[in-house]
Amino acid sequence: MSPPIVQTISECFIKPQYLSEKPSHPPVYLAPFDLSMLSMQYIQKGLLFTKPTPTNDQENPVQTLLEKLKESMSLTLAHFYPLAGRLATYKQENPCSYFVCIDCNDSPGAKLIHATADLTVADILSPIDVPVVVQSFFEHGRAVNHDGHAMSLLSIQVTELIDGIFVGCSINHVVADGTSYWQFFESLSNAFRAREKSFEISRPPVLTRWFPDGYGPIIDLPFSHHDEFIGRVQAPPNRARIFHFSSESVAELKRKANSECKTVDISSFQAVSALIWRCVTRVRSVPRDQETSCSMAANNRTRMDPPLPDEYFGNSVQLVKGKASAGELLEHGFGWAARRLHEALAGHCAAAVREYVEKWMEHPFMYVNGKFSGQFSLVMGWSTRFAMYECEFGMGRAVAIRSGYDTRFDGKVTFYPGNEGGGSMDVERQGKKKEKEKFLLSSHLGCIFKGDVLGFHV
Repeated sequence: MSPPIVQTISECFIKPQYLSEKPSHPPVYLAPFDLSMLSMQYIQKGLLFTKPTPTNDQENPVQTLLEKLKESMSLTLAHFYPLAGRLATYKQENPCSYFVCIDCNDSPGAKLIHATADLTVADILSPIDVPVVVQSFFEHGRAVNHDGHAMSLLSIQVTELIDGIFVGCSINHVVADGTSYWQFFESLSNAFRAREKSFEISRPPVLTRWFPDGYGPIIDLPFSHHDEFIGRVQAPPNRARIFHFSSESVAELKRKANSECKTVDISSFQAVSALIWRCVTRVRSVPRDQETSCSMAANNRTRMDPPLPDEYFGNSVQLVKGKASAGELLEHGFGWAARRLHEALAGHCAAAVREYVEKWMEHPFMYVNGKFSGQFSLVMGWSTRFAMYECEFGMGRAVAIRSGYDTRFDGKVTFYPGNEGGGSMDVERQGKKKEKEKFLLSSHLGCIFKGDVLGFHV
């Protein structure tokens, strides 16, 4: 039997490094947006770098990278200490009580893994589909967040390729959303590049969770066992492709959308999302009278009243849905579809957030991967505003961003900034393994604006 392509060389646990005596942290009580993620999967995103050439005094650059990462993780975790903890559940029968929190004291810490793979950078970037092996560049591949009772809430895996290095970061989604994820990753990169051991963080996380008026900090859940709310759905084999939109393409799509709508309100994200919504609906051959939807992950921080700080460390994200029948979606131009998405986001205000939370408090539920979207739906995740390529670890700028196993289902679309910057985008589309879909999706994205200077790389 041949050995696995990705082999673990070593692993260790990292605890926060404090300048003085180790403090005793109180439990971090979880808010509704956090608890609803208990049955979802870890966030898994990573950066692919070209391996540096060894110098005379640095025969093993990977070992140097690992040693510096150990120190950088320890320094950064002193500020983001919940990531070094574990989930804990406390329950009693009389009176009935069941609540989940983060225990920040009784834990071995976060995990750092060194692995190797007999692969090249070209093996990762050249195939039409994202290779399945990329999922092995992350720990906790198919775990759900509730597994954070026994598993680390944060793990970083450094996978050494023949000519490259992949730094994959897995963070429990109960602890952080995308905004918080990249705040931590950016802070880790800054600590890595800092020469002083007394690293001063530029944007300290705000660790106090937000609770609706009259609730918290302890939220009792109406359960007696986690089997009542944890669902482990094994996604069928999907294919994932990266579609590149140059900055010129994005600008032209935005111009066309606003021109059709006779407005200037449509954003680049909304324009590209609308294009993909229409293309995928056409590819799926959806019946004309069937309702379709395009959900977008909205950051609630700025929508709250009063707003939460950008550094709020936790979950403050909500899906906002634009709807249309397949017939009207395809009969109108993509500017019309972009307007539907814009209106859905514009209507998502503090009152809408409060209404959602109040309903959740009355009937708590947990999202289950792949079950919160319908057969004819799309879910747009992440954001091109995250400064992903600004995270460096002594190897220069990354050449690509890739995801792990997290939230893989037919209809998931993930947005990344393009490597060249300037408003360019990389969009990862996940779908069923069908050759017909491969051809149609490529054709529609590449030719829907045939004759215009859009520069799609399909």
